[in-house]
Formats: sequence, structure tokens, C-alpha cells
Amino acid sequence: MSSAALQELLRGHKVHRPRLPRALPPPLWGLGELAGRLVELSAPPDGASARLTAAVALVLEAQRQGEPVAWIAADQGSFYPPDLDASGVDLAALAVIRVATRAVPRAPRGALRDETAARRQALSAADRLLRSGAFGLVVLELGALRELPLAAQTRLAGLAQRHDSALLCLTSRAAEPGSLGSLISLHASATRRPMADGRFCCELTVLKDKRRGPGWRERAEGYRGPPGLR
Repeated sequence: MSSAALQELLRGHKVHRPRLPRALPPPLWGLGELAGRLVELSAPPDGASARLTAAVALVLEAQRQGEPVAWIAADQGSFYPPDLDASGVDLAALAVIRVATRAVPRAPRGALRDETAARRQALSAADRLLRSGAFGLVVLELGALRELPLAAQTRLAGLAQRHDSALLCLTSRAAEPGSLGSLISLHASATRRPMADGRFCCELTVLKDKRRGPGWRERAEGYRGPPGLR
């Protein structure tokens, strides 16, 4: 086709160039990245301090932004008020709901029922807090729970997305690909490594991320463990 013919063909017609999708900004463990999502943060049983460090970082960020925060605490979980206070958390502005999940000694059948009932209470509390739309961050301690019922996942994920809230589920498990369920939007594992000066390095490894894909990490150095978890 000659140049003149091409000019004639294009005359009076607009050429539409497809827009390339914008690249997402680098991932960051923060409220902006987790808002509207159902998130799991896990750590081995001996890594509770790393998990607490990452959770507290979110609480501090939310409080700095004026976002109300609620923490649904289990009796054997990582919530310990003096530690959060030492980390800078405003305890007066933190809503705390305590749910007893401790097994009852010498009553295995009753203990199982009690633990199941306690988990239901914890999930019900998370449902009500998210449904209110008043909280930008809800932290839910689930201990060694390995699977969240699909109905609960569906309900909680929908509420988090509707109200642009982050629901952070804290679990105790080794770093492994499996998460609490298929509707978990992001699953990260927390570990810590001691440093020479008595402080420690906290590292998050993202095992599942429906928005960006797994494999990204975040590392923070210079933490000094609070008295309850040193």
C-alpha cells in the first residue's frame, strides 16, 4: 500500500491505541495492601514473637491513620497488653474481645465441645465487628486451627471487602503452602532471627497472594522483643 493510500485510509478515522495496564506498586505489609481482604498470618509455635511483631505493626499503622482496631484474643494467644503497650499501641483506643479456648482438663469430649463453641464465638465476634463497618482492622486469634469453614470464609471475606476492612487471622503453624481456606486472599508466614546486639530481624514470606502472586518477602531489622516474648 502506497503512502498516499495509507493517508487516505486513515483520514477521518481515529486510531485507538490500547492502554497497557499500570504496574502495581511494590508490595508492602501494610494496611493499604491488606484492606478489604481476608488475611492469614502464621508462625511456628516457637515464633509467636515474629507474628506478634507483624500484627502490631498493622495495629500501629491503623491507629496512626485514625482507624479503629479490634483484637479478638484467645486465652492462649499472643495478646499480652504490656507487650502491646511497650510497642506503642494505644490500649485505650483498642477494642479487645476475649474468647476462652482452653481445653477443660480430664474432660476430652466436653473440652472439644467447649473449644468448638469458643471458635464459633470468635468467628461470630469477627462477623459482628466487620458487619458494623466501624473497624479498619480486626485481628482474630485462631491458634492451631488449620481450616476455616467455607461458609465462614465466604461471609467474612465478603464483609471485609464491603467495608474495606482488613481481617487478620493469626494461626500457629509451620511455614507451609496450605492456608485456612480457598478464600484467604493473602497468607504470610513470620519468622525471626536474632542479631548480634540482642535485637532481632523479623521476616515475612508471602506463601499466597491472590492479588500479586506468592513469593514476595518483607524484612525489618532492629526489633527488640517486648518483655513477655523475649
